[in-house]
Amino acid sequence: MSAYQLFIGSVLCLVIVLSEYLVRKTFLRNLGTALLVILITAIVANLHIIPTTSTAENPIPIYDFIFGTLAPLSILWLLLQVNLKDIIKAGRSIIILFLIGSVGTAMGAIVGMKIINGAETIGPLYNAIGGMFTGTYTGGSINFNAVALEYDVMKDGVLFGGTVAVDNIITSLWMILCIAIPSLLRRFWPNSKHGKEDGNREVDLGIKEDTEAMHPLDLAKTLITGMGGLAFSEWANEWIFQTFEKNVPSIIILTIVALILAQIPYFNKMNGPRALGLFSVYMFLCVIGAYCDFEALGNIGMLGINLLVFALITMGVHGIILFGSARIFKMDLDMAAVASQANIGGGTSALALARSLGRSDLVLPAVLIGSLGTGIGTFLGFWVAGVL
Repeated sequence: MSAYQLFIGSVLCLVIVLSEYLVRKTFLRNLGTALLVILITAIVANLHIIPTTSTAENPIPIYDFIFGTLAPLSILWLLLQVNLKDIIKAGRSIIILFLIGSVGTAMGAIVGMKIINGAETIGPLYNAIGGMFTGTYTGGSINFNAVALEYDVMKDGVLFGGTVAVDNIITSLWMILCIAIPSLLRRFWPNSKHGKEDGNREVDLGIKEDTEAMHPLDLAKTLITGMGGLAFSEWANEWIFQTFEKNVPSIIILTIVALILAQIPYFNKMNGPRALGLFSVYMFLCVIGAYCDFEALGNIGMLGINLLVFALITMGVHGIILFGSARIFKMDLDMAAVASQANIGGGTSALALARSLGRSDLVLPAVLIGSLGTGIGTFLGFWVAGVL
């Protein structure tokens, strides 16, 4: 690895250290480490201390490693601490909220494109853009790219680059809002039988719970479990596709592997997975913050503004429908925030949000509905593109 990549990695680690210090020692404790990590990295990246994106023309290997390897590993490691009875408590409700949020995203994309008159302000690919944002705000970048490939959006470099920049900015913004919304709305929220609705609840820093004593043997066991599980999920994905011509996302296989291992006391009680898992999540959130490139958005002029307005409307309609439904049916506020984040940011960021809110019971549901989003996002994206 080059000196530059090592420098980027050291900056990301420094951001985590600074964020954790500010949360522990200053009035910023109420923001939480996850939110500060995103905000500080966004500032550092937009000051051009570290790159704001990784592209085929200018790849940043450490960003690609964090997205492609470290983020999935964080899911496996953190799920090793989860007992399956947790999902029984929250599973049905959070799935319903997630599906409501998916419908809200689709409606938001249709409404948003009509409001900005996408056919004129964006051009002939406006319907594809609507489908791409619906896909990514249901399942993630896999769905975003699937719709883009079908409509050859990549051939319009300016338009595709603008959609990527806006997507990254909105994803970071929504993570911030999902952290803030429970604190802002809790006093107005009816009591719920589904979760913890304590209006005076202090932020749970989880310092004791997240601190583990590790011997080199524990570290080796944790790494073997993580890398072995990730390798198995990739191999299983290839075998299923070659044998049955069905594409089962490897993250779903990884989740199943983690759940099986978590029920075995040997793996459930290992020292190391929690600490490494949280560190990996924070590194993932660092890159989310770094991708929040405001300069790239400004460089594409009115097209960028129209895309941003469209994305904000999509996100706004999604939020109103999801949180409005949760309020009407007196469902758990934290659960609604996690379900919403799983829509907009995916399973890994939803997992981070659950941890940030002190809701360990929502960690597993967050990952599972993130996988569900990956499965349905492309279909919903194509449906919206067809409607538009």
